[in-house]
Amino acid sequence: MLVNLKEILEIAEDGGFAVPAFNAYNMETVMGVMEAAEEANAPVIIQSYSRLFTNKEGYFVSPIIIAAAQKASVPTCFHLDHGAGLSEVTKALRYGATGIMIDKSMLSLDENIAETKKIVDMCAAVGVATEGELGHIGSVNDASIGEYTSVEEAERFVRETGVAALAILVGTAHGRYKKAPVLDIKRIQDIKAATGIPLVLHGGSGVPDEQITAAIAAGIRKINFGTDVCYAFLDKVFETSRERIAIDMFMKDAVESVKQFALEKIRLLGAENRA
Repeated sequence: MLVNLKEILEIAEDGGFAVPAFNAYNMETVMGVMEAAEEANAPVIIQSYSRLFTNKEGYFVSPIIIAAAQKASVPTCFHLDHGAGLSEVTKALRYGATGIMIDKSMLSLDENIAETKKIVDMCAAVGVATEGELGHIGSVNDASIGEYTSVEEAERFVRETGVAALAILVGTAHGRYKKAPVLDIKRIQDIKAATGIPLVLHGGSGVPDEQITAAIAAGIRKINFGTDVCYAFLDKVFETSRERIAIDMFMKDAVESVKQFALEKIRLLGAENRA
């Protein structure tokens, strides 16, 4: 069933677990995630990166996600990931997104609050909740990680923007880690206590299991997986024999690979049998 971001995060908050948010790029990644969610009886978020809405892919992928969510027996949210600006947010809403992330974390605190508040208000007018970001969560290829999200700034950001969820910088980055990160669990606890809203961990691919579990106990309620979805899909595609010509048959192993990856993360995050 298609639900909005606020609804699915309330399920996670009430149950003390985290909802896995898987980035989908095509029909096959959507199929793999949804098959895993159905099998595990788990709520899931299927999200698409902002670039797909800057370009044309979002127009084609969105109906697939919506159809999969509407057919599903488990709560499923269709979310915009790292929305770059008004154009991408508007397209995502028009294409049926039930959750929006606006990422203005590269701006100053005051500018981030102002720009995020505009999107929160716009999305609220059509009943869609918004995720914001405070503390820029960069790439593993960056020369250094920025300053971790401040507890005081997080409290002000949430109070003045009205976001339903907050992505914070506590040691993760986007991409495949060369060395496993070490999360600041105490910072997560303190931000959770100060803001009282569901917190989001970006860059979940490659974070050690025990740190994921500790982060959830500290207040993380949504964890993003993008890079490892791509690897699960592409590694299997590259292994598949070129003699398998029919594309639907060629993609079956890749779909299964994404499904198995999604099942692993659903169970790790405590989302199994929480639908």
